[in-house]
Amino acid sequence: MKRLIIISLALLAGATAMAQEGESPKQGPWSLADCIDYALDHNITVRQSALNVEQSEVDLNTAQMSRLPSLSASASENLSFGRGLTSENTYSNSNTTATSFSLGGEVPVFKGFEINNNIKLGKLNLEAATADLEKARDDIRVQVAQAYVQILYNRELLRVAGEQRMHDEDLLGQIQERERAGKASMAEVSAQQATLAQSRQSEIEADGNLRLAMLDLTQLLELGSPEGFDVVIPEVGDVAAVLLMNPEDIYAEAVEVKPAVESAKIGVDYAQLNIAKAKGAYLPSLSLRGGIGTDYYTNSKMPSSGFLDQLKNNFSQYVSLSLNIPIFQRFSTRNQVRSAEINYRNQQLNLENVKKSLYKEIQQAYYNAVNAQARYNGSAESAESARLHYELTEEKYSVGKAGIADYNDARNSWLRAESEYIQARYQCLYQTKLLDFYRGLPLSFDSVQN
Repeated sequence: MKRLIIISLALLAGATAMAQEGESPKQGPWSLADCIDYALDHNITVRQSALNVEQSEVDLNTAQMSRLPSLSASASENLSFGRGLTSENTYSNSNTTATSFSLGGEVPVFKGFEINNNIKLGKLNLEAATADLEKARDDIRVQVAQAYVQILYNRELLRVAGEQRMHDEDLLGQIQERERAGKASMAEVSAQQATLAQSRQSEIEADGNLRLAMLDLTQLLELGSPEGFDVVIPEVGDVAAVLLMNPEDIYAEAVEVKPAVESAKIGVDYAQLNIAKAKGAYLPSLSLRGGIGTDYYTNSKMPSSGFLDQLKNNFSQYVSLSLNIPIFQRFSTRNQVRSAEINYRNQQLNLENVKKSLYKEIQQAYYNAVNAQARYNGSAESAESARLHYELTEEKYSVGKAGIADYNDARNSWLRAESEYIQARYQCLYQTKLLDFYRGLPLSFDSVQN
């Protein structure tokens, strides 16, 4: 009985492990918000950026604690053979031992504002690391949204391909019935069988593309496998009717909220503070030191006092104030200041470049959205016309008034038009949402259906 229980528990544990490895952490379809939230928690790049924030916090704490005094204790034991010092301050051949204890401390009084500047630099480093973390989170949001839209697009293509395959199967059945009734030839049956084979191949390719899109998204989410993973299909309204803000207004909002710009601004402040830190090397430094100590000494040829008596009698204290004035440092301080000033100018250019890059991105996203809306409107009309033409040709073909070539041409034209319409619809949705994202709004599809 005991053995049976152990085996059952082992099998249960193995099944649980396999389930955890093969299934998605979330049951049911994932919305875009679900995907983004999960990616922000599990994506390796984002987690590395979070660790950089933690390291910056540690570095800041180190800089702040440098204000405190340092304290150290030491003990030493020295054995000497041969000539040694006697109590009469003369030397003789003897064995001596010397034991010493000390406790000392140092307080930095003034170090050319180095401590203050290091603390300020540590705070800026933490702010920059936090901004970089938010930028990494923004990047993963965009990547997840792109992968999500690609799944929606491929899913729609698979639906269209499946519907076309079913249409061709029904049409093949009709032609076979006509052939049995003597109203169609075997050539027509063979031609429709070839068309059906092509439809099935298109469906297989569409299914493969959907699986690859699922894999891309699950890899972004750091999921172990795409098996069992599915997404929520959003209810896409009339995306072409969305009013677009002009790029200048979007940029005015984006430059105040985007973490890439904030990180570049912090870089300028950091470089400016580094100049002050470098100039601090011109100033003198002042340190306060103090300590206590005692020792114990023996000579093999001379009597010596007891251990505790010597420690008491040899007890000493000291206090010192050390002033260091830099006079000539082989121009190293001057060159450090120059390097800091060059870096400051470089950071200013970097900030300007980041702002220009952001504006270019917004301009490109804006015109992509404009083109996507125009393409969406045009493709909708084209897809509807192609569909009507295909349906009419199919009716003629089913009654023998149109040939297989006409039918295939109409079918292929409709499939191309439908594919372009689907792509334009989701591309328009993504581009309009991307413009909102630049303004600091979350990347999400407002209304969804399961």
